[in-house]
Amino acid sequence: MAPATDDTAALGDLRREVEACTRCALHETRTRAVFGEGDHASELMFVGEAPGYHEDQQGRPFVGAAGKLLEELLASIGLTRQQVFIANVLKSRPPNNRDPRPEEIDACQPYLWRQIELIRPKVVCTLGNHATKLLSGDQTGITRVHGKPRPMEIGGVSLYLYPIFHPAAALYTPAMLATLKEDIARLPALLAHAAGAAPEPAPEPAASRPAWRPAAAAPAADSSAQAEKTGAEQLGLF
Repeated sequence: MAPATDDTAALGDLRREVEACTRCALHETRTRAVFGEGDHASELMFVGEAPGYHEDQQGRPFVGAAGKLLEELLASIGLTRQQVFIANVLKSRPPNNRDPRPEEIDACQPYLWRQIELIRPKVVCTLGNHATKLLSGDQTGITRVHGKPRPMEIGGVSLYLYPIFHPAAALYTPAMLATLKEDIARLPALLAHAAGAAPEPAPEPAASRPAWRPAAAAPAADSSAQAEKTGAEQLGLF
């Protein structure tokens, strides 16, 4: 279903605002702001850390080697990048691809929250530490939380947050790539559950982690560590 006309117009206005943004010093060094792209009505949204060199040059997210890997991972579950929405925490490239600074994240956060509010995804897949920590409100590292969906409310939208490793980190680490593929393979079942449909059988999970199972009733959204544990237990992840 296409988004409402008002939401489409609002996304266009937001894109123009991002492209002209001067809220932090990154606007002085960027080539192009990277708003994000994909299906504005998609039930699945990916959020990475920040644009890299190629993204900065083209004004598009995930167009380098990590983007190619992400497209391969999507193809493995029958999706294309045109069927999802891809964005980043930061909309401008940090010089030399350094880590985002707190003031830069604070400046860009309203844009990401507004994107989620307008797109209304059912699952937001966070790629790596920075995106996961920002959207979850939890500083637990990605190594501990990857592959564990948690119910959240962001921008007034009830959704599942699903952290996975960043494709760039997995490019040169075979073990991490194998884990990333396993976590991606679980997305169709999570999407089916989030959409209210019976999920298809989950692929064989890693020996160290039981298969994801939908809860009888989703727990209330809460960003505290105890709520994360409780929600994960009800989803059969412990």
